[in-house]
Amino acid sequence: MQTLAGRALSAFITIVLLLDASVNYFAPDLLKDEMNAVQFPTDRAPALAIIMVVCALLYSIPRTALLGAILVTGFFGGAICVHLRMGELFSPPQLIALLLGTAAWGGLYLRYARLRELILRGLA
Repeated sequence: MQTLAGRALSAFITIVLLLDASVNYFAPDLLKDEMNAVQFPTDRAPALAIIMVVCALLYSIPRTALLGAILVTGFFGGAICVHLRMGELFSPPQLIALLLGTAAWGGLYLRYARLRELILRGLA
């Protein structure tokens, strides 16, 4: 049951990343206002899309899922920092990034018994 829930959670994270990447790559003008608000040039959206696709692919492949989770965490951490730099604290984008980063690790935690064992051993 844990494995199924972990796969579902991991699939959700992968889909979110790929959907966001597709908007950044194919329709960056839709993000113009948001990117201007955080002082990011719209022409950087395709680069962000490629980073998201790489993170999603690495996260979705079982052999590279741990590396993918680390990269996803870094990506979402960067998103949180961008908004913090703009003077926002606990803004919706920050909370969403925090929840998605936590869910990425939750998916791995539920999928891999060895990871659960390592984490629980570290907490003891």
